[in-house]
Amino acid sequence: MDDIVKGADILADPVSQRTRELGPIRKIGIVGAGQMGGGIAHVVALSGYDVTINDVAKERFDTALAAIDKNMSRQIASGKISEDERESAIARITFAESMQDFSDADLVIEAATEDETVKRKIFVGLCPFLKPDAIVGTNTSSISITRLGATTDRPERFIGLHFMNPAPVMELVEMIRGIATDDVTFGRTKEFVESLGKTIAVSEDFPAFMVNRILLPMINEAVYTLYEGVGSVDAIDTAMRLGAHHPMGPLQLADFIGLDTCLSIMQVLYEGLADSKYRPCPLLVKYVEAGWLGRKTKRGFYDYRGEKPMPTR
Repeated sequence: MDDIVKGADILADPVSQRTRELGPIRKIGIVGAGQMGGGIAHVVALSGYDVTINDVAKERFDTALAAIDKNMSRQIASGKISEDERESAIARITFAESMQDFSDADLVIEAATEDETVKRKIFVGLCPFLKPDAIVGTNTSSISITRLGATTDRPERFIGLHFMNPAPVMELVEMIRGIATDDVTFGRTKEFVESLGKTIAVSEDFPAFMVNRILLPMINEAVYTLYEGVGSVDAIDTAMRLGAHHPMGPLQLADFIGLDTCLSIMQVLYEGLADSKYRPCPLLVKYVEAGWLGRKTKRGFYDYRGEKPMPTR
C-alpha cells in the first residue's frame, strides 16, 4: 500500500518529487565578478548561501567584494538588514582561483560579458570540473539558452537565469528553459530563485526574452531620435521622465546598462528575428566604437567626469 501511495504522489507532482530526490541547492558558484556577478553574489549570500566567485584576476573579486560591502552598509543605514546579517553574508563569499573550486557547487551561474564567444569558452572550461548533477545557469540577457546549453556536457541541466540590474534592488528574475532543459532542473532552480525573495517571469527561448525585447528597442528608438536631430539628449530624457513617467530617461538608462551591452542585445534581436525594426542605430554603433560605453567608462550619452553628468550631444 505504501508503494502505491508513493507512486501516486510521484504521478501527482513529478517535478516536486524528483526535485526532492536530488536535494536542494546549497552552494553557489558565480563566474564573473563584474556588476552583475557581484550583484547576484550580494543577493545569494544575504539569503544564506555559500558563494564562490571566479574571475580572471583576484583584483576584480576584491573590487566586487568592496562594492558588496558598501551596498550592504547602505541597506543597514536604511534598516533593511542588520550588521550581523552583513557580516555573515560577507563571510560566505569566497574567491575561486580556478574552475576546479566549483567541484562541489550545486549551481554555477555564468555572469560574464554579453558575448557569446566568451560565454562558450567559459562553459567549455567549467563543465569538466562540475559534479554530475550540478546545474549551470547563465545570466545572459539575450542569447539563446538552447544554443549555449548545447556547448556544455549537460544541456538538460542548463537554464537561463536573467537577473535584472542592479540585482540587489530589482525584484524580477527571468527564467528561460532551453529546448533540452528538464523538469528537475527547472524545479530545483525555481525553488532557489524563490528563496532569494525574487519574483519569477518565465520566458520562452527567443532572442532577448521578454524584458529586453521590449526595453532595448525603446532605447534604440531614443538613440534614433537623437541621431535624426528630433531632440537633444536632455530633451529626450526629460520628455520620457515627465511625459511617460519613466524613472530614468532612455539615454540615461542606456548609459547605466552599458552601450556595448545595448548594442549586443540589438544585434541579437536583429540577427535572430531578421526584422529591420531591430536594426541598431548607427549612432549607438559609433559611440561603442569610440569606447564611450556609458557610466563604466565615464562617457556615453552623458559625460560623467565632472561634478554633474553633462549631455555629450
